[in-house]
Amino acid sequence: MEAKKNHFQQSDFWCGFKSCHGWNVVKVDECNVLVRNFKKAFLNFSIAYAPMLPLFDEESVPAECCLSKMEELAKKAKVLLPANCICLRFDLPVEFSSVSDRDSFVKSVLDLGRKKSSRIKKSLVDIQPPDTTCIDLSRSMDEILLSMKNKWRYNIRYAEKHEVKVRKTTCMSENFLQDLKSFYSLYKVTSERDGIGLHPESYYEDLMKKSIPESEVNLYIASHQGTDLAAIITLFQKDEAIYLYGCSGNVKRNLMPAYLLQKTAVQDAKDYGCKIYDFYGIPPVADDSHPMHGLYLFKMGFGGKEIHRPGCFDYPFKMMYSVYSFLEKLRAFWHKIIIKKIRGR
Repeated sequence: MEAKKNHFQQSDFWCGFKSCHGWNVVKVDECNVLVRNFKKAFLNFSIAYAPMLPLFDEESVPAECCLSKMEELAKKAKVLLPANCICLRFDLPVEFSSVSDRDSFVKSVLDLGRKKSSRIKKSLVDIQPPDTTCIDLSRSMDEILLSMKNKWRYNIRYAEKHEVKVRKTTCMSENFLQDLKSFYSLYKVTSERDGIGLHPESYYEDLMKKSIPESEVNLYIASHQGTDLAAIITLFQKDEAIYLYGCSGNVKRNLMPAYLLQKTAVQDAKDYGCKIYDFYGIPPVADDSHPMHGLYLFKMGFGGKEIHRPGCFDYPFKMMYSVYSFLEKLRAFWHKIIIKKIRGR
């Protein structure tokens, strides 16, 4: 099973942003490796993360090549990382058109690893969303709109007809802090309503202010008659645009502001020169029992191509990795299952 190489996701922006939030950057060959230290009571350890592992020039990447590349980088990184680093976590820049192909690839990597007595393991927790949908921006805007579901086009026109307005804000805008507070207020409503996690407001301010050459972080806010209804944050880079965060209030939701926000961001990303618009996270399949099924339907309705990535692999350095991995799984279970059940979702 060979993976198709993903040319779009970049690690430079994330390395720069994460360095502002307790992560240090270590350069290993051509790869940026992020390192974060955890110290609490008697515990003192660190983990390392390679956001997008540089692979090969070929379009197709066999599982054996991915395994050998992770092994190679882990051994080189070990001498450069802190002595208390318990593992190096990888995100592979490869993608598949179906879940079954992705799962077969992951199985191939792990089977090969066992045959070669490799330490590589599949992480129980993924850092970046492994499943997503992407719009091809090489087409005209008319073609992009035609690829959307009829109801989605109708909702966009409905918002425009009822004079929903979208304004774009960057960290250089005069009303940046005011608009950021409006975004955060809407996000708190969304967090309470949908049971999603929420960072401190300073996190989103840092995100908006952090940019690298040939990148831009934008905040879009949809309003009606002076009332802010919904907002999204996007990242534009040389090759791709990424929809990072979205939120909405509980008033005038019938005016469909979320649809007009996405249409505006897609148009701006196309004008910026991006090649794809990545919605950055959907459930792996269309399952109406999945708690995020509504999100799946919303994002897929914009006519993008479904993409599945393998998620994270780990190379353990210390025995403590097993304990850390178990605690990660427990934390994910608590937030994704228990908390949602307590909140009735």
